[in-house]
Amino acid sequence: MATQSLTLPRHVVSRAFAAETVLLNINTGQYHSLDPVAGRMFELLAETGDETTALARLRTEYDAPGETIEQDLHTLVTELVSRGLLERSEARTG
Repeated sequence: MATQSLTLPRHVVSRAFAAETVLLNINTGQYHSLDPVAGRMFELLAETGDETTALARLRTEYDAPGETIEQDLHTLVTELVSRGLLERSEARTG
């Protein structure tokens, strides 16, 4: 069975600060700023490599409807992938 995993490309550098997380795409020279919630989402995505696992953790950390967290996470993943800040790859399991 194959599932998709998310990885941080080698050309992306990130730094978390109290008020934001900054991502730098070294290939384009563009900086991207994430607010603290999006920064935490990014941190979990980079740590786990899995949107489902990140979502489960976020649901325990934030007092918001699960559907809202799921939609926000999916939107963030879509944006980060489209900007080359995360990459999707097929991972074999089982």
